[in-house]
Amino acid sequence: MVNEDFDPSEDCDRVLSVFKDGQESDNPWGRANPRFIIDQTGIKKPNVEYHLRRLRDAGWITRCARGLYEYVEDPREID
Repeated sequence: MVNEDFDPSEDCDRVLSVFKDGQESDNPWGRANPRFIIDQTGIKKPNVEYHLRRLRDAGWITRCARGLYEYVEDPREID
């Protein structure tokens, strides 16, 4: 269940944007591991892990395997 009241910080939004990159094109998108997020954002590993936990707890992403996360939904986006 997605927490629509969750208000991500700026860095949390940067982490989420990595999952959404490629969504508008034919490029693969929606999955990422912490190393890829670190490389894309420049955010340090402990902070990336913290933001991944917050996003997962809010239901915006899910952990599909050890070290691999998948985008679920951003309730701020209007279809």
